Amino acid sequence: MLIRERGDEDLPVCVEILREVHERAGYPINWPADPAAWLTPKDAVGIWVAVDAEQVVGHVVLTAAGAGAEVERLFVDPKATGRGIGRQLLQRCVTAAGAANRELALEVVDNRGAAVHLYRNAGWRETGRTPIDWGGAHATELIRFTAPT
Repeated sequence: MLIRERGDEDLPVCVEILREVHERAGYPINWPADPAAWLTPKDAVGIWVAVDAEQVVGHVVLTAAGAGAEVERLFVDPKATGRGIGRQLLQRCVTAAGAANRELALEVVDNRGAAVHLYRNAGWRETGRTPIDWGGAHATELIRFTAPT
């Protein structure tokens, strides 16, 4: 498995994978009007893809958040789940944030059982919950996690 910076040529396949993740797992809850732009936030300090056998199979973004950083847009091709790809992408963010001396956190909606399981198993600590009104019948809270120290 190779984790590398996302190139412009990767964006169309990332959008395709995101569509499949959305349809199968409900992430993101609300489909973005412009998924390519959604995958490329302005405050990104790193965007990586996981590649296996020359195929993109995962994606993650690290964004600046004041003096800290946030993990965002983390997803894995449903055909490639269960192989530790999400954990490797998450670790890439931990490494990059550590190198930049940024405290790292993330938020996930409360209906993402697999994501919550990944973060807890990787040693992330739940630090709070915030009610949301945009999750419809799918989610009622954002769960905030901080990276292991």
